[in-house]
Amino acid sequence: MTASLRQTQGAPRARAADGDLFRTVFRGHPAGVAVITTDAGVGPVGFTATSLASLSAEPPMVVFAISSGASAWPHLQAAETFVVNLLSSAQEDVARRFARSGIDRFAEPTRWTALPTGEPLLDGGRAWLRCATRPPIEAGDHFLIVGLVLEAATDPGAAPLIYHDRTFHALP
Repeated sequence: MTASLRQTQGAPRARAADGDLFRTVFRGHPAGVAVITTDAGVGPVGFTATSLASLSAEPPMVVFAISSGASAWPHLQAAETFVVNLLSSAQEDVARRFARSGIDRFAEPTRWTALPTGEPLLDGGRAWLRCATRPPIEAGDHFLIVGLVLEAATDPGAAPLIYHDRTFHALP
């Protein structure tokens, strides 16, 4: 019997994976919250992402996923750089705003500035990373975006914003 077919005492019983089961599994998996921002020359764009992960320390790289149908996808695809804004626990409103579609996410009350290199940087974040875009990798109905970290800054005193079971939380 292979390890994947073994029933372990106390473990949930396996069933064929589908989209609903997959979403249920990941609803129970807490994730940090980031807003990815960029400007490919037609104005700032951004979106909330919980798929962000560190990829490599040498060289420093991150990876996240974006839906092929996301309004920000064509802009991100055209951009050479982007900023990962790691949100603080005080920025739930920012996370919600950048998760909504059909609005100007950079209009008031969003507070942001442009870096000297042109990318939009949100005010009040826990940390940020400016990244060079690597070629996207197609993965199902999403694209994986790898970024080479060029610059970074952090506020070690700020608590992170976490997303778990469809709600935002602050770590104690």
